[in-house]
Amino acid sequence: MKKIRAAVVGYGNIGRFVVEALEESTDFEIAGIVRRDPSKRPAELANYPVVGSIQELTGVDVAILATPTREVQKHAEEILAMGINTVDSFDIHTSIPQLRHDLNNVAKAHNAVAIISAGWDPGSDSVVRALLQAAAPKGLTYTNFGPGMSMGHTVCVKSKEGVKNALSMTIPLGTGIHRRMVYVELEPGYSLEQVAAAVKADPYFASDETHVMAVESVDQVKDMGHGVHMSRKGVSGRTQNQNFEFTMSINNPALTAQILVGAACATFRQSPGAYTMIEVPVIDLLPGDRDSLVASLV
Repeated sequence: MKKIRAAVVGYGNIGRFVVEALEESTDFEIAGIVRRDPSKRPAELANYPVVGSIQELTGVDVAILATPTREVQKHAEEILAMGINTVDSFDIHTSIPQLRHDLNNVAKAHNAVAIISAGWDPGSDSVVRALLQAAAPKGLTYTNFGPGMSMGHTVCVKSKEGVKNALSMTIPLGTGIHRRMVYVELEPGYSLEQVAAAVKADPYFASDETHVMAVESVDQVKDMGHGVHMSRKGVSGRTQNQNFEFTMSINNPALTAQILVGAACATFRQSPGAYTMIEVPVIDLLPGDRDSLVASLV
């Protein structure tokens, strides 16, 4: 059976784990890695083309975007216009409907499929939230993250002027409220006050209690572990006090990468257009024969 040829666009924390997940999959082969600086070729990529543009690769079926969230749309639009499917882990929740609308137009115009926001939240957690709401249509769901490293928030802080390196930790306070603990290594000549002001003004942080602290070395406090505790109390029919809980403790980029690979598989089972995770049948994320999956999982 012909393997799916996947390109990995970006080779940071998530991109590295995407490569590992693809290497472990029997359904995929790696068409190549796209990097800003293709001259940087770590030893683990010795067997793959490393290029500066996806146009330099041949036979690409799907592109897995492991880029910063704010770069997703431009990469997705370019690649979808080539007729290549895309998946991404875009994580600015309030901007997801507009991204879906924009990429839907491009994907349909070029007979391609985009699955957006296919990380763990948004992503797999979104699927759990939808299932809980189906089980108890009336009620409240609280999603509490952490404690752990937020990839999107960390990348955001690293982009600020005067920041040499950074780490953003998410601390759950309960009922879906979070504290952001931000650790930064400052570039010479920059003050903590001006960096902190820029961080707190960013939409990633503006809605949460945020503390910014200077450290000598981010690596000394870095931990990629993360987690989520989701709870819903609601009503099934007319029956009150239905209580549900979902908890997991994870390595953030590894789980994001695995969901992205599953979503890449699912792109070939959808009609042209753009989809969020809750619009994709869960079975489509899994490799293998559908009848066999039904027999083993139902």
